[in-house]
Amino acid sequence: MTSAVTTDNSARPGYGQLLRTPGALGFVLPGFAARLPFGMLTISILLLVQHTTGSYGSAGIVAAVTGISMALSAPLMGIFTDRLGQSAVLLPVVLTHAAAVSGLAALALLGAPVWALALAAVPAGASVPQVGPMVRARWAAKLEGSPLLSTAAAFESVTDEFTFVVGPVLATALCTGVHPAAGLVTEATLTLLGGLLFAARRATQPKTHAPSATGEKRAFALSFPGLRVLVFAFLGIGAVFGGMQVSLAAFSDEIGNPGANGLLYGVFAAGNMIAGIAMGAVAWKIGPRRRLILGYIGLTAAASVLWAAHSVILLGAVGLVVGLCIAPALITGYTMVEQLVPAAARTEAFTWLTGSIAFGQAVAVILAGRLTDAHGSSYGFLVPMAATALALATLLALRSKLAPRSPSRIVGASGQDRTDTSQTAPGNAPRTAPQTSPNRVNERGLGHRVPVTVD
Repeated sequence: MTSAVTTDNSARPGYGQLLRTPGALGFVLPGFAARLPFGMLTISILLLVQHTTGSYGSAGIVAAVTGISMALSAPLMGIFTDRLGQSAVLLPVVLTHAAAVSGLAALALLGAPVWALALAAVPAGASVPQVGPMVRARWAAKLEGSPLLSTAAAFESVTDEFTFVVGPVLATALCTGVHPAAGLVTEATLTLLGGLLFAARRATQPKTHAPSATGEKRAFALSFPGLRVLVFAFLGIGAVFGGMQVSLAAFSDEIGNPGANGLLYGVFAAGNMIAGIAMGAVAWKIGPRRRLILGYIGLTAAASVLWAAHSVILLGAVGLVVGLCIAPALITGYTMVEQLVPAAARTEAFTWLTGSIAFGQAVAVILAGRLTDAHGSSYGFLVPMAATALALATLLALRSKLAPRSPSRIVGASGQDRTDTSQTAPGNAPRTAPQTSPNRVNERGLGHRVPVTVD
């Protein structure tokens, strides 16, 4: 079990200070090993099924079914994790996933029809272990109320994006240089081994929140309106990932250089990783809601240019900018969960966001695959443009729902009425007039006199 730690606010919270948190490396390292395969799954399915069927549309359908299944199962996995504990959920999940992915690869190599592959993709997607949300929940339990929590969110985004740098490149190299099914086989093996290692680190697991013996209902994460807005915003981010994966693969085929796919996607993901590192190093003086909207405006503008890039150099440059613009929105959204959702439902909340990305990615893979088959890769890039524009419009219309919850009496997972005083993140005052406090620690934890900006 974990407990919140007190952080020295006299120093600027950085990655070094974060990783010196007692017990952190014990779950960070195996957590990274367990989530690395996540960046390999979709691209491995796309390349294998496209190889066996000759159609990006068919490959997109199978990959999309995987993503949709994951999106639907992720919140349920989060609910069970909050109630039963991470290890209790993770052990059967990784075993099921390894078996399901192996079966999908075997069916594809045997020339099974698309409907059979799509059917096999259901358990493969539904059993994707939600290691990223579990790691974030461990950080949240360790750092509740600490200015290092935003640094942890940035660190996790960097870790996620590193897997999306290494994962697609590794999967592409395996599928094109070793065997079309090598990517999926490697993904299943790494998921099994990494998941077992992470599950073994029981000491840092967040405490479980069992149902109330009095029969009172638990507040589910999606019942909080701010999280619902974030879920919709993350659909657009997922559409960028999905549209980029299909369209970059198709573009590489069109120019006669399939190997360029991994390089181009790696440049895109590297931009996200670089921006994530910068996000964790900056002491922000503007509120997270404003940061989210500004980041999404940049993402929408950058995604709107992708369709016009017709060379490797230009597409790589635009993809890099898109990657740079994803991190501010992604990191800020994850950081806001602490403000919008009580601790008893936090793992579930993280899985809703992860599932939303997967669902947006799945829909984008289908649409981009259809458009690419019919008209070429340039049309596939229209999917990220349209999705981010729609998500931005929703964010602007419902931005009032993203205000931090004021301390109030809520019903927790135990069913007991209690005072919630932990949901206003450092540097985010209740919604009152702007003020300046000589002793207030700002959002990134600087211990000197700073204006407290209220968004």
